[in-house]
Amino acid sequence: MMIQNATAAGQISNSEAEAGPRITSVKATVHIVPVQVPLLAKPLKSQIVFVEINTDQGVTGYGLTGDTQRFGVRDFINFQLAPFLKGRNALDIEARWQEMFLTFNPRYQTGAWSSAVSAVDIALWDIKGKYYKAPVWRLLGGAKKKAPAYITFGLLDYNQAQLVEMAKRFVADGQDKLKMVVAIDNGENVLEDAARVKAVREAIGDKIDLMIDGNYLFPMNRALQLAKHVEPYNLTWFEEPLYGNDARLLAQLRQRCSVPISAGQNEGSRFRHLELLQQEAVDILQPNVCYVGGYTEGMKVAAMAQAFNILVADGGGWPHHNMHLQAAASNGWRVEFHYIMWMVGNTIYQNPPQPEKGWVTLPDEPGLGLEPNRAALDKYLEA
Repeated sequence: MMIQNATAAGQISNSEAEAGPRITSVKATVHIVPVQVPLLAKPLKSQIVFVEINTDQGVTGYGLTGDTQRFGVRDFINFQLAPFLKGRNALDIEARWQEMFLTFNPRYQTGAWSSAVSAVDIALWDIKGKYYKAPVWRLLGGAKKKAPAYITFGLLDYNQAQLVEMAKRFVADGQDKLKMVVAIDNGENVLEDAARVKAVREAIGDKIDLMIDGNYLFPMNRALQLAKHVEPYNLTWFEEPLYGNDARLLAQLRQRCSVPISAGQNEGSRFRHLELLQQEAVDILQPNVCYVGGYTEGMKVAAMAQAFNILVADGGGWPHHNMHLQAAASNGWRVEFHYIMWMVGNTIYQNPPQPEKGWVTLPDEPGLGLEPNRAALDKYLEA
């Protein structure tokens, strides 16, 4: 009944009658973008959900989320969120977020809902920035114009020699912060993982920051084994090592090894991030605006982390969107240029910002400063 009443209400309240662009359409599309990765014979493919929101004042915003449950995300946006949002003021983003939450997800499930709302929220902030002629990072807080950038280069697809070669290439290009993926054989080959980390560290030297990412794939015993093996290599963090980001076990792992622990990139609400903070499970918290609920929820997570004296950093890629959160928050730290998602952004947008010698400079253009490459989006559209 709640959904029927709210949707039928499509009537706009008195507060909605205030000046500002009104939403005329919301459209989500799925795209499969190939990325040619150095040293690999075949391109790797990445799926995205791209969102476009139009308004009656000609201001258009663009948002994005990743591939998880992409068809469910697309259809939820097109068949439920789009008619619900039509006619509403695009500038009152907190109100729009709460309306979508109370109407479609009052019990705060995550998954497809969080991904969908993330893409919509990002597009609304893009509209707001364009309307007020200010970049999103400045509207959100404007803590800094440059943010540290790191490169996720170390794919599981690479053998050890290829890992070393790619690490050397990025260091030669002036990048000073690198991340590699671990969990060979779904976390069962700890010695091979440790050998790969050792080889990269020896190749790049001690002055380059090195991080590892477990992508949720380890049980506690294997994660602890690997953490102990790689302690000598001065890692900046071990990212999401454990199944399901188990906060209790992450806290135990953090106490039993010297490698800093990070997590949060796939969490779809502030409450899961709060659990990680309350359980003292992480040294670095990693909200990703493409999954957590957009900038509206991401800034709440950053504020909570600040209250715990914890830095937030981007994990989970999509640098061209997450850089705005990291630059906005005073406890924002690093932006991840994951090679795959970085190249997807370079394909679907026209001249987006790039990392230079370990830093990325935020754009001064209004909104996100991202202009879609229509030809690429059309080429890689998935029906």
